[in-house]
Amino acid sequence: MKKTSTRLADGRELIYYDLRDDAVRDAVDRRPLERTVTSSEVRHDVLLGDEVAIASHRQGRTYHPPADQCPLCPSQGDRLSEIPDSSYDVVVFENRFPSLAGDSGRCEVVCFTSDHNASFARLTEEQARLVLDAWTDRTSELSSLPCVEQVFCFENRGAEIGVTLGHPHGQIYAYPFTTPRTALMLRSLAAHKDATGGENLFDTVLRRELAGRRVVLESEHWLAFVPYAAHWPYEVHLYPKRRVPDLLALDEEARSEFPKVYLELLRRFDRIFGEGEPPTPYIAAWHQAPFGQLEDFEGVVREDFALHLELFTIRRTSGKLKFLAGSESGMSVFINDVPPEHAAERLREVASR
Repeated sequence: MKKTSTRLADGRELIYYDLRDDAVRDAVDRRPLERTVTSSEVRHDVLLGDEVAIASHRQGRTYHPPADQCPLCPSQGDRLSEIPDSSYDVVVFENRFPSLAGDSGRCEVVCFTSDHNASFARLTEEQARLVLDAWTDRTSELSSLPCVEQVFCFENRGAEIGVTLGHPHGQIYAYPFTTPRTALMLRSLAAHKDATGGENLFDTVLRRELAGRRVVLESEHWLAFVPYAAHWPYEVHLYPKRRVPDLLALDEEARSEFPKVYLELLRRFDRIFGEGEPPTPYIAAWHQAPFGQLEDFEGVVREDFALHLELFTIRRTSGKLKFLAGSESGMSVFINDVPPEHAAERLREVASR
């Protein structure tokens, strides 16, 4: 992998990740952009104990442009985009309309391919490995920023999810705090460790799932399963079998095997609802240990946390979506219409032939 860092016309950082070591990235952003001005701030909710990002400048962000005006495609002739070069393998840049900025963190866009009509599932294994390497590199770089406590790599896919740009891409959020979902996991880790005399809860979960009915896919270094208490109609958790706290700690064997396993999962997701259905909307979310102090979680260290990816869709059946209505939105109590065992069985049925 070759990494080339440059600056866009408004001062934002852009990084090319190339498969070829001889790639030259010297194109200049020719757009007449003024420096980006953001008004992002993080406010603490004293009743719930969580944080909310207030980012009013995002109201003006690009919204469903036609394909020939996509800002994530390479620049061609007089059609100038966020990527100055006329081609790329993988590119990462600071979001022009970030939810978090300055002392409140940082937001980046990750373009998986220059092909506007592609998807992550259609990448080659070599391309998918390059994305993994980019995620890992950005995790390393962002975690070193003074204000950053947790790094979150994710992909929103599909208009039903709320995606406003059709080009295959994901995002990275660098939070100045430990996110509420991760804090819940850490509290469960601490309680289980205390109750069992030191046993790791993630290890317990993986042993249970390996012996159960919800395994979707297993390889030498990875395990994918539908969790016992799945929140979403079709939800898969993907873990490296050797527990590590973050992407940086993955060994080469797991890195090499990841593209094949992950691409297979994504392709199965696109086959869940049968032929002729639109591509399955999904969210793919990497959960990594925070880089900040863990003094609020007595007895827990970073190495207790287990890196994993959660992949889920809001489509519950053909032509129908799972909406977060009263119980989910009002009380955070999910109601799942698809039994996890049935979801796992379906995801095994649609395996590649």
